Amino acid sequence: MRLAIPGPSTKGPTDKFTGDVHLNTVHSAENPSRLNSAMVRFGPAARTHWHSHPLGQTLHCTDGLGLVATRDGNVILMRAGDTVYTPPGEEHWHGATQDSLMCHLALVEHEDGHTATWLEPVSEHDYQAANTATHE
Repeated sequence: MRLAIPGPSTKGPTDKFTGDVHLNTVHSAENPSRLNSAMVRFGPAARTHWHSHPLGQTLHCTDGLGLVATRDGNVILMRAGDTVYTPPGEEHWHGATQDSLMCHLALVEHEDGHTATWLEPVSEHDYQAANTATHE
């Protein structure tokens, strides 16, 4: 047993995120474990780009209001205490609502060192549609 010291806060890279996003590594997998985890903080309207994970992803919201959306238009509004699972290969994005901060713990397993396939940014149209769908 040992205390896992979180890594320093880093700005979310612009090739994976839109808006004000900060990450802290919580745990990096050490063989035989495949689990990586990070605390991710999103400013209002900040979000990931479209992406998928070879072994799925679990998101646990710790603060604020967030959105998780899939290519087929399914949208979940995440509140503090909620957990959302995206299955392997499902293209999705997640981030804060337009008027709230959001923080989540992201849990993902790697497959041969690969944790995600990153795609294009979420369009303003798709982002606004997700906000509207959860605030009607």
